[in-house]
Amino acid sequence: MSDSRDLTTRGTANSLEGTGDSIKGHVKDGLGGLTGDSSLQAEGKLDQLKGKAKDALGDIQRALGDDDRR
Repeated sequence: MSDSRDLTTRGTANSLEGTGDSIKGHVKDGLGGLTGDSSLQAEGKLDQLKGKAKDALGDIQRALGDDDRR
């Protein structure tokens, strides 16, 4: 049972980290657009993608953790 809790905890942590990366990416993308810094904009878009991937991984981990409890 502790394995499913660990998986759920890791899933929650990944989702939170992913949300943070996505927000950071939106800010960088916006600042890059305002200042004309295409490198910063590209970095922001990459951060957004990484955030979405981490969030999706977290969703899967939590779902697997919930399935183990049943």
